[in-house]
Amino acid sequence: MQKDQSDDGVISRALIMITGTAALGGFLFGYDSSIINGTVDAVREEFGLSAAAVGFTVSCALLGAMLGAWYAGVCSDKIGRVRTMLVAAALLSVSALGSGLAFGPYDLVFWRFVGGIGVGFASVIAPAYIAEVAPSGSRGRLGTMQQMAIVTGIFLSLLISAVIVKAAGGASEPLWAGLPAWRWMFLSELVPALAYGVLSLRLPESPRYLVEKKREDEARQVLETVVGVSGSDRLDRKLAQIRSTVSTQAHKTLADLKDGPYFFSPIVWVGIILAVFQQLVGINVIFYYSTTLWQSVGFQESDSFFISVIMSITNIVATVIAIALIDKLGRKTLLLAGSALMAVSLAIMALAFNHAEMVDGALSLPQSWGITALIAANAFIIGFGASWGPVMWVLLGEMFPNRIRGMALGVGGAANWLANFAVSTTFPIFSAIGLDFAYSLYAGFALISFFFVWKAVQETNGISLEDMKDSRQASVK
Repeated sequence: MQKDQSDDGVISRALIMITGTAALGGFLFGYDSSIINGTVDAVREEFGLSAAAVGFTVSCALLGAMLGAWYAGVCSDKIGRVRTMLVAAALLSVSALGSGLAFGPYDLVFWRFVGGIGVGFASVIAPAYIAEVAPSGSRGRLGTMQQMAIVTGIFLSLLISAVIVKAAGGASEPLWAGLPAWRWMFLSELVPALAYGVLSLRLPESPRYLVEKKREDEARQVLETVVGVSGSDRLDRKLAQIRSTVSTQAHKTLADLKDGPYFFSPIVWVGIILAVFQQLVGINVIFYYSTTLWQSVGFQESDSFFISVIMSITNIVATVIAIALIDKLGRKTLLLAGSALMAVSLAIMALAFNHAEMVDGALSLPQSWGITALIAANAFIIGFGASWGPVMWVLLGEMFPNRIRGMALGVGGAANWLANFAVSTTFPIFSAIGLDFAYSLYAGFALISFFFVWKAVQETNGISLEDMKDSRQASVK
């Protein structure tokens, strides 16, 4: 494939506003995923949960996200990208209210599952929409707005949780209206969820979806006023390109993703494995369990919240690095560098936790190893945030040909959330064996991911979405 040298659009203020609004789905993705962090111990105490029950309460939203991601592609192909965002906003709003007012562990799990479906929708539809409205030369930078929104959501959820805990004097202590602080953490998500829904109403539909639905006059207007394709001839050529690569069939099924003797075509399998590796390195263990983790090795609750906030700021800085480099160095180079840094930093964390000691019945790290673990954890976040965090979603949004993008992205997103669920659920079990064991395992997956990217991933930087070929032409190299 050759890089598209044509002028297929420019970055305008309108385009930045539109992609930024779409990326609010990523903000809610990060916010919902991380808000559980500060509630874990309080929920365990409130409902008398076992370690296994706590693990499921944390990770049940991930099962919902897997389901949401699986159907997001189908939904976006049937009702459009914008309406799918509205569905996500509604589900997240209902979940925030239900979780904050939960009567017991069973309905809390239910509302977390509902919110997870919304997160799954948002995680898939935002990169797909951004990829479809962004010019090829700047698609990487605009695509990383999704990851910037995710890490900003993580940061604000941790910051708001820390503020709420400080105001109440503890996550289990009562705050406003007699509700304990942990309930207000869940309720706080209602504000950004409603904002996402209201702002999504103002978004134009994806030109690729409009062409597929034979609404070409609307697609032409979006390409001209939003994407920045100028001139009648260029617009005609762009519409012809899109028309030639989208399927006009009314219904799409998983059969559209099949090519050859395997259940999925090779390019879809590359996307699935990329999505799985993003989670197998253990990134969400840091954000779901960080407060509990640092308390377990001797830090006070307030210190643990502060450390978690600092780590989320590190994640934002790393994402800024990714935005600056993704269209210059390319996707593959960033993934390789990120895998290498993550493997080394995770190995150092494993070594540090190998020196943990039991002091008065609690796990504790000697001071020098505690500092080493903190530095290594932040190095790991930099390695992830500057590479696999944003780049995996950018690649999933752009690597598939137009005719299967929605469905293929949904399958990749579902695989990502399934892997997230597996890692988050098994972490309490692995940590009981030993934190050094857990981080050694994640380091091994980071190392394997390096060789997978080296052998299997093809660069997509600067290539028009209409030039993304089917599996036999864009297959593993």
